[in-house]
Amino acid sequence: MTATVPPAPSEGSPSDPAGRVELAPGAVPADSPFVNDDLLPVPLAQRRWTTYNFAALWVGMAHNIPSWLLASGLVALGMDWKQAVFTIALANLIVLAPMLLTGHAGPKYGIPFPVLARASFGLRGANLPALVRAAVACAWFGIQTWIGGQGIFILLGKIFGGWAEAAEVGGQPWTLWVCFALFWVVELAIIYRGMETLRRFENWAAPFVIVGALVLLVWITAKAGGLGPLLDQPSKLGWGADFWAVFFPSLMGMIAFWSTLSLNIPDFTRFGAGQRAQVWGQSLGLPTTMTLFALLSVLVTSGSQAVYGAAVWDPVELAAKTDNVFGLLFALVTVLIATISVNIAANVVSPAYDLANLAPKLINFRRGALITGIVGVLIMPWKLTETPELYIFTWLGLVGGMLGTVAGILIADYWIIRRTVLDLAGLYTPGSRYWYTAGWNLRAVAAFAVGGLLAVGGSHSAEGKGPFPEDGLIPFLKPLANYGWAVGLAASLLLYVALMRSAGIQRREPVS
Repeated sequence: MTATVPPAPSEGSPSDPAGRVELAPGAVPADSPFVNDDLLPVPLAQRRWTTYNFAALWVGMAHNIPSWLLASGLVALGMDWKQAVFTIALANLIVLAPMLLTGHAGPKYGIPFPVLARASFGLRGANLPALVRAAVACAWFGIQTWIGGQGIFILLGKIFGGWAEAAEVGGQPWTLWVCFALFWVVELAIIYRGMETLRRFENWAAPFVIVGALVLLVWITAKAGGLGPLLDQPSKLGWGADFWAVFFPSLMGMIAFWSTLSLNIPDFTRFGAGQRAQVWGQSLGLPTTMTLFALLSVLVTSGSQAVYGAAVWDPVELAAKTDNVFGLLFALVTVLIATISVNIAANVVSPAYDLANLAPKLINFRRGALITGIVGVLIMPWKLTETPELYIFTWLGLVGGMLGTVAGILIADYWIIRRTVLDLAGLYTPGSRYWYTAGWNLRAVAAFAVGGLLAVGGSHSAEGKGPFPEDGLIPFLKPLANYGWAVGLAASLLLYVALMRSAGIQRREPVS
């Protein structure tokens, strides 16, 4: 594939009124091994996502089955509904900060996450954080696709009957495999058409899913004759030491839910019309939506407890309790749209760019998306969801800590070392200031290693509840384990700044 350098800027890129920068014509050689059309900066004329587009993106991503179930997990730990909603709200306010900080480079330079990572890790070294992020996304893609396929399977089974009794293949009914495969195909078909198709899909998916959730609330409230007793249940933890012992690990878990996006949010903000659009769009879309969605899940579940005598936290299971065919079809479409909305945005876009960065001349955005889809099946998500200890404690716990470490390095480099000023052409040019040592910034690698060790080195499991020793992998680091994301971010940020400044790399850089 031969990359083409964007045309000359039409509105004076470095002096653009919105502060956006565009490559000068001919600034990057087309035969550079670090260039393809998908990794080059988005031209100014194509940076047109508005505040609504970003808000709709977050509404579409936040309204999904795992998000709905977040509050139930906290209630199961002993919190009351007010404590659960408070924890989720605070977590999303915290994770919004790195989201906005890393997202700044998108509208200004039009570059995706792996290209931004070249400034700190080096042109070749950027593949290290990119592949870590891609691995998490591929796993999440497979799991979300399996969850979506199960939702379709359950609801269609209610409509047609007999689906659950179908002959088994590989331990599952063949009808479930069909639902999984169809869902997989639909997701890849949408993202294969590109980011503009995704923008249009999110624009109408967001309000549709909101309406679907509100319809579920109205239905269960009417059926219950009012909301049930769940809202009156006292906290089992109180507000003392028992609560705080659960609160802080839970807070880190809630932050980790979107910490992946705090890295690759430039993949979306690079299409932004300006900083105002991405800042207001994300601020209005992420914390408000997640908090209201958590509250909505609690209210609906409260009604289900009044109607069925037990709390039904899974919205698919709850919707399947109706015998109304129209209601089932509406629930089916809502689940389909909600899961597709989050999965293609959160778990396909990032690895598509990350894999393209690995071999720009061989892999473009579409091929990266296809590879993501294939890997998402090869990891066998039906196995991961059968053993939550393996997935939650081994996979998400370890990699989540590493993602906080990467975020710390990106923020430190872009905001403290570079002061948001990048040599845009240098991000694509071998031998540039970002070449460091054979394409690797060993200071970033050192900060990543130390931050990661502090973040996950103390990982531990209760006896019989997970794969780690009860005293922790490295016992003296055990006290840090419950704060892995924050520890990784802070440690890597401070160490990276110290290493870069000790090497005299702290000057502002000219813009290409």
